Amino acid sequence: MTGSGADVAAVEAANAALYEALERGDLETLGELWAGGAQDLDVADGDLSVVHPGWPVLLGRSEVLRSYALIMASTEYIQFFLTDVEISVLGDTALVTCTENILSGGPAEEDGSVGPLVGGLVVATNVFRRGADGEWRLWARHGSPVLVEQDDEGPEPDEPLAD
Repeated sequence: MTGSGADVAAVEAANAALYEALERGDLETLGELWAGGAQDLDVADGDLSVVHPGWPVLLGRSEVLRSYALIMASTEYIQFFLTDVEISVLGDTALVTCTENILSGGPAEEDGSVGPLVGGLVVATNVFRRGADGEWRLWARHGSPVLVEQDDEGPEPDEPLAD
């Protein structure tokens, strides 16, 4: 982690707030965490970008927030366990990289029980900017899926390993 201790702690808190808002499905708070809102006039709307795993790049505050609204509308449950978190702060810009260990589920079953849960890994890069009010807000985000092989069987004891 690089940067002053206070800046790193503030960026870490802003990053945690992002994932908490996603877990709660709180679009209003999510909008406050992204740059370019009424509280942050020094960022142009088109400067914001997000890449969700498997999606094309989305540009502009309205497209970014619309994408989260669509994700929240189709996700009954989501929880993030962050690992490998690295934070670098340089002036008024901060870079956070991490691995998102995601547990999510679709709509509940007819009997009211939790729907099927699915796990996944995403490597994420979150770029924050410090606004004129001193608050750190998300400026750009990119998530890439991590492909994990599901081969539970190893080679046979007498089988040579592939080169």
